[in-house]
Amino acid sequence: MGVDGGTTSGEGGPPTHAESPPPIGRGTVIVAPRRGPWYPLTIAVWVFCILVTALLLFSPTVPFGFPNRSLHLVLDSVDACIALLVAYLLHNRFLRGGRLQDWLLTEAMLLLAVAGLGLSYVVEELLGIRDGRLNIWLPLIVRVCGAILVLAAALVGARTAPPVLRRWTLAAPALLIAVCSVLLWAVRDVLPVALDQLPDDAVTPLITGHPVLLVIQAGGAVCFLVASLSFARQATRRDDELLRWLAPAFTLAAFARINYLLFPSIYTDWLYTGDLLRTACYLLLMIGALRELQHYWSDQTRSAVREDRRRLARELHDGLLQELAYIRIETNGIPPGSSKRHITDATERALDEARAAVNALGQVGDESLGFVLHRTARELAERHRVDLEVDLDDSIQVDRDQRHALMRITREAVLNGVRHGGANHVRIELDRSDGERRLTITDDGSGFDRESASASAAATETGGYGLVSMDDRARGLPGELQIRSSPGEGCVVTVTW
Repeated sequence: MGVDGGTTSGEGGPPTHAESPPPIGRGTVIVAPRRGPWYPLTIAVWVFCILVTALLLFSPTVPFGFPNRSLHLVLDSVDACIALLVAYLLHNRFLRGGRLQDWLLTEAMLLLAVAGLGLSYVVEELLGIRDGRLNIWLPLIVRVCGAILVLAAALVGARTAPPVLRRWTLAAPALLIAVCSVLLWAVRDVLPVALDQLPDDAVTPLITGHPVLLVIQAGGAVCFLVASLSFARQATRRDDELLRWLAPAFTLAAFARINYLLFPSIYTDWLYTGDLLRTACYLLLMIGALRELQHYWSDQTRSAVREDRRRLARELHDGLLQELAYIRIETNGIPPGSSKRHITDATERALDEARAAVNALGQVGDESLGFVLHRTARELAERHRVDLEVDLDDSIQVDRDQRHALMRITREAVLNGVRHGGANHVRIELDRSDGERRLTITDDGSGFDRESASASAAATETGGYGLVSMDDRARGLPGELQIRSSPGEGCVVTVTW
């Protein structure tokens, strides 16, 4: 609970995050990071991959592949195109956020895309090299470099990248591929044959190939497995749409490498289970990329709306509010009488409405109800020089429309107590009881007779509209408004919903 003493205040601009009220209620609102079921999703992918691999290993009837060079080429092309799309997205994320993780993932996706899109086929079709040496080792080394970069990206987390890396996004992978190509071409005559035995059937596991080939496949699998676990852990802490899909995607990539280790290499005319797992990896990456794009444009739209609201709030403050304040000052020179009182009251109501509009336009959508109520009451208390006491339960959550309605009810109740009741002290409580939420505004003013006030409002058609407005807003929550007051005993306004 806190007590604010009222002070004078001029016309205020739209609220900002910096205008945080003092500690209120029973604690401070702590916004926890959004958590989704991403550990279960990753675990489910692990279980699926283990079952598929075990089935291929121990079932005598389930084939691990079949000859089909055309379909192999199609899947390689699809994988590479998705990798390029993800690389483009990650590059733009890096330009916006400057995180080293995004840069490393961009480089990894570019290397994997180039290795799958054309290295082996360029060497085989354009250079005519099909001896199992350069046409296998070059794309294999490029792929394992991509796996190492994925692991590095998973380990660096959200660290900031050096600015110089912005100039190396495309140059770094191109330089690495060029260096690997030149070195392997220089030693092409002494390169060992990576795979010298093709499968006799499609159901018998065949762990064969040069030891370096097997080590590289195993190393790539380890890189992807460790990266999967690291990204799964990060996805539970960071509100990042793309990160949530990296853990299950790289799990599939890891088990694709395990399948390549257990069965003949992918660099043949056969299509393997590992190829299908790898394509599934890229499909998950594509889903993550599309979700990231959707999330980004939604954020851009919300940002544009917030900026437009702030612009309108500034226009109201600099135009309408200033003119109304001038009218109020000028009416002070009018001789006392009924007209002066009506003009003054109308001007005060217009000023309050304009201030409420400025506050509403300047609000950010994720502000808590306790924050909004405290700020609203504090502004009124400072303007009208009354003491304010608040006791607000910050755990109570409402949607945007309910928050606006409760804010307007609070404003109307405080203004009625100050203007018509001459209150010097206002207390605002927000709590819950028996499954219901309750907002109570209490003042020590002169009070009023509810029936007399309603009859006067019906007779004049000008007064009493505030009571009707509060009742309508309470019903729209949906909820109920109760007003307890009698002459000389103050007023208690209670909203229950």
